Formats: sequence, C-alpha cells, structure tokens
Amino acid sequence: MEEAIEGQTESKKKRKRVEVDMEVLFETIDCIAPIIGYFPSGYDPHNGVFAVVGDPSIRLFRNQMHSSRLELVVSLRDSNVEFVGTSYSGEAAGPQLCTYTLGVLDKETQTLKIVPIAANKIFRLEPRPTKNLSADTEPSEGLAEEGLAEGKVERKIADLTNLYGSKRDRDKDNRWKSLNQQRNDPSAQEQLESENLGGGGDDDDDDDIDNEAHEDVKEAAVPNIPPHDRSANTPEKAYLLDEIIPKAERAYLLDILENLQYGEDLAAKSYPTFVYNRIHKLREIQDDKEKEKLACILSYITHLHTFWERIRFSKHKAKFLGITADGPKIPRIIYQKVVRMFVNPESDIVSMEKKELLIGYILVLALFVDKFRSDPSDIARDLKMTVHSLRPYYLQLGCKIFQEAAFQQSFMTLPVPLRFPEHRRNRRRR
Repeated sequence: MEEAIEGQTESKKKRKRVEVDMEVLFETIDCIAPIIGYFPSGYDPHNGVFAVVGDPSIRLFRNQMHSSRLELVVSLRDSNVEFVGTSYSGEAAGPQLCTYTLGVLDKETQTLKIVPIAANKIFRLEPRPTKNLSADTEPSEGLAEEGLAEGKVERKIADLTNLYGSKRDRDKDNRWKSLNQQRNDPSAQEQLESENLGGGGDDDDDDDIDNEAHEDVKEAAVPNIPPHDRSANTPEKAYLLDEIIPKAERAYLLDILENLQYGEDLAAKSYPTFVYNRIHKLREIQDDKEKEKLACILSYITHLHTFWERIRFSKHKAKFLGITADGPKIPRIIYQKVVRMFVNPESDIVSMEKKELLIGYILVLALFVDKFRSDPSDIARDLKMTVHSLRPYYLQLGCKIFQEAAFQQSFMTLPVPLRFPEHRRNRRRR
C-alpha cells in the first residue's frame, strides 16, 4: 500500500509546466469559426454506414443574398441519402445563452490557438433523400423510367420517415396511406359517390346553396385559434391547455414561482401588466399543483409578450427581429416552438394569420388566469391596442361580452359549447 502511494506521488511530481504562446483567432470573411454538427436521431457516423462506405463528403454552402445563413451537407458515397443542417433553423433558432471556444495545443511549436465557436453554427443534421443519381442518362431514358423512379423515391421517403421522423410525421404518413387505399378501392369510391349524390335534386339553385353551406362548414371547422374542443361542456375543457402548454415544457416555466419563493423583487423583472397584476393569485392558492399550473400560464404569457414586443409592425408586413442577448430570457425549447409556430423561417415574416393566432394564444391563457371572466384592459395595454380593437379577437375565440349594468365595467366570458362567428357571403344573383 505504501509502494502504491509512493508511485502515485512520483507520477504527480513528473508533471511539467509548458510555457506556450497563446494566439486568439477571430472569424473573418474568408475564415469562419468551427462548426458543430450532430445527428438528433442518434445516428453514429463512425459505426454506421459511414464506416463501411468510407469518409463522408462534407460541404458547406453560404447564401448569396444572406451571408449569415449557412447550410451544412454531409453525404455518403454512392448513396441517395444526405444529412442537411442549417444555421437559421433548429438549434440556431433559439437564443444563444452561452459562448464556447476551442483550444488547439501544438506541442512542437509550443503554441496554443484559441478559436471561438460560432453560437449560431450548431447544425441539426436531418436526413433528406437526394435526386436520382443517374444524371448522365439520356432524356428519353429518364422519361421512360420516371414512373418507376417516382415510386422508389416515395418508398424511400416513407422509410426515412419511419426511421427518423417524428410521431406526428409518421401518423400523417399513415393517414395518407389509408386515403390512397380507399381511393384505389372500388367499393369505397361507390360509397362516396352515393353519399355525394344522395338527397340532391335537379335544381341548380339548390346545388349552389348546398355548395355554399359546405364551404361555410369547412371554414368553421378550421378556425385560426388555439387547440380547442367544440363539444366541451365546461370552459376549462373548451381550450386544450395540455396542447397549448405540454407537460414536458412546464418544467421550464416555473421562473415566476421561484422568484416569488425566494423573495425576489418582482417589480424589477419587467413583467407585462397583466402578469404583474395577477401574481398575487399565486400567494392565495394553497394547492401546489394549481399553483404550479397558474405559474406556468403566467410565465408562458410573459414569453409570448416578449415575442410580441420583438415584432416590428409596418403598414404592409410584420417582421420578427429576434431576441437580443440583453433582453428577457426565453427557454430554448419555448423559443424554438414559438418561432416555428408564428414565423416564416426563410423571411422572418409574421403573416396576418399568424399574428391573429398569437393574439388568440395570449387571450386564451388570460382567460384561464381570470377563471374565464377576464378584464381586457391589461392585455390591451400590453399589446398596445385598445379594448375596442381587441374585441373582435375575443369574439373569434367564441367569447361574449358581459356587463352587469349600464356604465359599468365589461368582462369577457367564454360560454360553452363553443360557437364561433359565421362568415356569411353575399349570394350571387342571376
């Protein structure tokens, strides 16, 4: 035992300090910072197909119009599958809270080069099928084999979806398969034709009225509002809170509750007016689960309001400016979800439909906080709107205006079952 200890002390004494010259390199136009790419599906390039085929081909592309947008492509030799990652989606879409550097020590020259790793160059490599490899074939042969190649590509895309796709993409693929099977089934086609022809007459006016009715039903079936249930018998079940704020995200939305428990100065946290005026409800709730639920809703409203503040509205369009480093912090998982829901990743434009949807999310969460009897004045102040201009958004959600007496304050309530305003068209006269 003593010999082992003596050997350990001798090994520690053998360590030598090396004096090196430190050199810090910065990113320039010609030389970019190191890039990090990873496979979210757990694919290992060293033990998978890469190890059998050989070293992969790694290419980096820069957008000519937007020089800050890069695209990393990792492809296999003699394969029709490549892995693609971009600097403007995936991990790069979230706020960068940390900075990293890479140090390379050269023992021969005794120099230490420190290179900063670009925060927005963490690429999420997703599988993508490439084009047909037989590009050298003549046009006539390519046209002759187009039908066969199309079927092969569809099968390969389906295989990639089953292997690497999300559950939502797999369910969508299964629904398309079932629809295609019904399309090819003669009995199903006869049933559809009989349903379409049944109950109709020969009058053209009746057909026009029926078509208008069907179009109205389609518009009412997919309103531009958060996830909801039309058949709900209580306001709490009318809008699906578990889909608006999934339980997996609620662990990142307890900042308000933690600040309240640790005695932080909430007035200095720059919360929205609606949130700050309702934090007292957290002190009144005794049930821990209900308290965490309310804290998550208030925190989510705060992050949506921060996102709203970073949208620059002009006369013809609205553009998302991104979250600054010194601005309010939004958890990465929440930030990526919000950007994916409301922002066009190519142009950073927030369309009018997405703007209405964002306001709908904020108003629905406000209804949950106020027990579905909400005063719209605070929300209107946070959104820099008037109460009068905010009322159409409440009506689109199925809300009603409630006022106990004349010249008194009005509230927004949510009657059930949900009923949305109808969009009537002027019938064309003959």
